[in-house]
This record gives sequence, C-alpha cells and structure tokens, in this order.
Amino acid sequence: MLAANDPHRQDIRQIGLIRVVPLILDACRSATGMGFTAVARVTEDRWITCASLDHLGFGLLPGDELEVGSTICREVRACRDPIAIPDVAASDVYRDHPTPKRYGFASYISVPIIRTDGSFWGTLCAIDPEPREIDLATIGTFQLFAQLIALELERQEELEAGHAALATERDTARLREEFIAIVGHDLRNPIAAVSAGLRLLSRPGIPEERVAGLVPEMQRALARASQIITNLMDFAQGRLGAGITVLTPRPVDLEPVVRDVVNEIAQVAQQPIEVMIDLPRPIRADPQRLGQLLSNLLSNAVTHGAAADPIRVEATAREGTLRLAVTNQGEPLPEEVRPSLFLPFSRGGDSAGLQGLGLGLYIAAEIARALAGRSTWNRPPRRARPSR
Repeated sequence: MLAANDPHRQDIRQIGLIRVVPLILDACRSATGMGFTAVARVTEDRWITCASLDHLGFGLLPGDELEVGSTICREVRACRDPIAIPDVAASDVYRDHPTPKRYGFASYISVPIIRTDGSFWGTLCAIDPEPREIDLATIGTFQLFAQLIALELERQEELEAGHAALATERDTARLREEFIAIVGHDLRNPIAAVSAGLRLLSRPGIPEERVAGLVPEMQRALARASQIITNLMDFAQGRLGAGITVLTPRPVDLEPVVRDVVNEIAQVAQQPIEVMIDLPRPIRADPQRLGQLLSNLLSNAVTHGAAADPIRVEATAREGTLRLAVTNQGEPLPEEVRPSLFLPFSRGGDSAGLQGLGLGLYIAAEIARALAGRSTWNRPPRRARPSR
C-alpha cells in the first residue's frame, strides 16, 4: 500500500473519480473471459494498481504494487504498443518468459494509456490462468477504453484546475476588498491625527505647552503612515519579482538602531518594553532594513500582546549570527494561524477587526531572507503570545 505522502495517490484518486472505470473493467472481462482486469500506473520504476476487477483472487487492490521489472507492462511502456498473448504455452516469445511463470497466467493482454500530449501514463491490462482467445476486435476494444481513460484523466485535471482557478479568483477578490478597506482604515487614523493637530495649531492663542505636545503626536502619526506605505511598496516590489532590496552589508553598531526603534514604539505602546542587548562587536548588516524588521515585529507585538504585560526585545550575536527576538504575553496563537504566520495579509483570522494590513511579519520575513536569515515562531513560557 502506498505511503500517505506518495505522489501516485493522486493517480489512484483520479482513476477513482472516473465513474466508467468499473464498467470498462467489466466490459474487458466480458470481452476476454479473463478473471483479472486492472488499470495500472506504470512508470520507469513502478507498477501501481489504480483500479481492479478480481475474480481470480489475484489479490491486487488500488495502491498495491508489483515490481515493475517483473511485469510485461514494462515492455508495453517501452514499445508503446499493445501486447496480447492468447496462450503463453503456444507463444515462441513468451513461452519461457519469467513473468507468466511468476504470476501463473496463461493468457494476457495489455494496452498503453497514452495522454494527448504523447506521454505514457499506464496500462489497461488483463490476465487469466487459462488460455483465452484475443482477436483484433478485442485489442481494438481495449485500445478504445484506454483512450477513454486518458481523456477522462485530462478532463479531471481540467476540472480541478478550473476549480482551483475559481477558488484563487474568489480569494483574490476577497483579499482585494479587504486590502482596500484595511488600507483606508489604517491610513485614515494617522491622517486624522495630523489633520486634527493642524486644526488646533491654526487656532489663535494656543498654549505653547499644547503645541509642544501636538508636534510629537503628529510626528508619530506620520511615522505610522510612512511605515504602512513602506510595507505596501515593499510588498508590491516583491510581487513584481524584485524582492526586498537591501544595501550592501557593512559592519555597523546595531545597538543604537535597536534602541531607536524601541524608543519610537514605546511612545505609542501601552505595555512596558524590556530590552536585552548583547552585541559585543559590529555586525555586517543593512541597519535601515534591520530597523524596519524590528519595527514590524515590535509593532505587531504591541498590537496583539496583553496590555498589562511587558514586551521583551532581545538582540544578541553569537559566532557571527545576529538574533532578534520579540516576545509578548497573551493567549497562544491558534494552531490554524501558525502555518500562515509569515504570509501576506495574515491577520490571525480576524479580518473583521481590521487589525492592520497583515504585511508586517511578511515584510519582516522577506527582509530576513534577503539578509540570508530566517524567521521562526516559538511558544514562549507563561503562555506568552508572540508578535504576529
């Protein structure tokens, strides 16, 4: 029986979806009187039963295999022509052939199943322990059925491709609508904050201390809008095939980069942010992209972490390898969310909440990849919830 991850399970499944296959096998049995008929997937190194009708107790079910070198179907694959043996004992070619002796048959027929592109797929075959008459009409019948199977296989693939394309188009349309809504939502807030600040600043007699407080708020709002636009541009660039661009890495002291990002995010975070930096020497890197990576991680940690629990940022270097880690506290990520964590537009399944574009971790992962790194998710202790 085939392993669960065997790619030829797809062949068995497709043959199983062809409703006329049982009728074809029964018609082949009636036309020849042979007790075992089958549809087999035959490759250079494998012979796999995809469907069978067994009145002999031969014992082959879908998924069962024979050693391909022990079968005459291998010869059919090589010559791409039918092979018919009405009586093995009367055949000059197959009288002493090892295959009839091994499997105990006296009559045999096998015709190739060839796709319209000319590729060999497998065989429609039959055997019996008794000699059976096989005339040209019988061979023609088998060939007609083999052609029908080949056409049905292609029809199945076209249907599945059509269903997949339709599902993709539906997902694309849904994502497009969500994308427009989320971009509008995310950009509206910082734009509204700046607009409100400008209106206040335009009022006569506004106290200087109020002005001093408004300017940083407006700067943070503009920084948020800039981050959204940067992520969108990076995403679009990646979709166009250019990938995330990074400057030529150079030795740089990353501690100021880390602290600048932490200080910027701390201005808008509800949670306290704990920082642990152990960078004893300069690291070859693109500091701007690494700052963007950390900013995306930390912004997500702030958005999705428990409001009362601290966020921890770690930047360490060991044996020339930089490790940036951001940990927040909260409920663990649901199992169904984890496989898509670093995919674009992944927002933990809560699209209705409009919790950001869902590009933050995707961009972070792409930056890590561009810098010959990788992104991972780990469950921290105390049921902590990592940034998303």
